[in-house]
Amino acid sequence: MKKQTKLSGSLMTVALITVILLMIPFVAMQFTSEVDWSVADFLIMGALVFGTGLTYVLINRFAPNWVYRIAIIVALGATFLMIWANMAVGLIGSGPNAGNIMYAVIALAVVIGILVSRLRSSAMERTMYAVVSALILLTGIALVSGMNQYPGSSSAEIVSVGAFFAALFFLAGRLFHAAKSPGLAQSAS
Repeated sequence: MKKQTKLSGSLMTVALITVILLMIPFVAMQFTSEVDWSVADFLIMGALVFGTGLTYVLINRFAPNWVYRIAIIVALGATFLMIWANMAVGLIGSGPNAGNIMYAVIALAVVIGILVSRLRSSAMERTMYAVVSALILLTGIALVSGMNQYPGSSSAEIVSVGAFFAALFFLAGRLFHAAKSPGLAQSAS
């Protein structure tokens, strides 16, 4: 019963944080025309924020140690940031195009990898490294196929974005590797 109460409290916290974050653009819309969100924008961002928070709360319940928790935060944070930036402005050029769809596939691969790994540190580590490899491949495909010619895109931007996200997922992979350390299992809280 105590675990269920704790879970309910965590879900309420995630919901409250979601509402607070959505209040930022809502309030900004009252003072400037630069921020112009539709109802769909609020629903999509609300689902993204709440879904990310909910995922963390659920996975955190099975975290064997603090390093694993940090790895989850990095992996979920990178995935959230990738989805958000891709939806907001696009990561290659702007708007829907083949490059930005490839980034959506990367985010889907992270979700599938988390589900298939069954939250085991070693499998989560491999998932993160597979995502890094996919990001490197995506960057190469984008450059070879000329996506750097898209309006609002350049080779440097494509490489920088790919390297940024690859570094975050690589860090998450290293943290999942460190989370397997036997000495850390004793410090699990």
